[in-house]
Amino acid sequence: MLMIGLAGTMLADSEHAWLKASGVSGVVLFSRNFSSRDQLLSLVDAIRDVGGDDMLIAVDQEGGPVQRFREGFTRLPPLSAIGAVYDRDPHDAVRLAEEHAWVMSSELRASGVDFSFAPVVDLARGNAAIGPRAFHANPEAAAELAQAYVRGMHLGGMAAVLKHFPGHGSVAVDTHKAAAIDPRPLEQIRRDDLLPFMEGIDAHAEAVMVAHVIYPAVDDRPAGFSRRWIEQVLRGELGFSGAVISDDISMAAAGAAGGVAARVHAHLDAGCDLVLACFPDVVEEAIGAVQGRAATAPERLAALRGAVASTWEGLTDNPQRDRFIARITALHPVAGQPLEGQA
Repeated sequence: MLMIGLAGTMLADSEHAWLKASGVSGVVLFSRNFSSRDQLLSLVDAIRDVGGDDMLIAVDQEGGPVQRFREGFTRLPPLSAIGAVYDRDPHDAVRLAEEHAWVMSSELRASGVDFSFAPVVDLARGNAAIGPRAFHANPEAAAELAQAYVRGMHLGGMAAVLKHFPGHGSVAVDTHKAAAIDPRPLEQIRRDDLLPFMEGIDAHAEAVMVAHVIYPAVDDRPAGFSRRWIEQVLRGELGFSGAVISDDISMAAAGAAGGVAARVHAHLDAGCDLVLACFPDVVEEAIGAVQGRAATAPERLAALRGAVASTWEGLTDNPQRDRFIARITALHPVAGQPLEGQA
């Protein structure tokens, strides 16, 4: 039910109880939890030693401004760089999307991480939080690249998470900082923003992350609190049967539901399978909120677990990987250098 955040690069004594608590299904890692690949492997082992082998471990490793693990990992360009290639050579851009996804996912799987919250399939239409994280402003281009990215993640042994449903790209406000309202009618959202989600679902993406954005023409609650968006549109109209994941409950826009416990309940009542409590200061209350609630369908969680992975040594002894890395890192504005920014 919950994916929780930890404080540092080693498990604190107090965090042992969190990992053993009823309702905790996994851990979300951040830059604060990472110093090196060896340290990451030790932390992953410690999490599973305490929480059990089925404990899910995830991270945001999109590339560009949102890449939590950097030292020792390939510095991934933002997805917008692939979208720029699409404008001049769609076929090459599709290949790059698959290669970017494979490099990202295979490196994480070799490090014991189950999945990344990727890809971003919002449209690149000026949102402050999305920025270069999105492939393209054109729905058809974004949809084709989303489907390619899901294929690449699957080849790397990783489940895909489409975000942020039903589309965060067309409203200017950053939901980390304030409430966001998108007044467009449902038909326009269906025509534009939902297309990349539809294509990603057709490619068998295992999960969808729901936005904290309010679409008042559809529901007066944020999408993550809305049964209409989750049960009627996502599951009913789009036929999605995988895991539905909330965005972080600590974000400002999640405050529409009230305090921490109210936010957790609002997501679960709307149909979310996993709720993200990313900051340690909300974890205790979030764990308390889920006691007594029905567990998430186990098959949805099982689909998020990573496939059997290569060791890092086996991964790096691969000439094809070298070619992929050369192609994708050439997309950086300064070749081989990452873009900086905020998630």
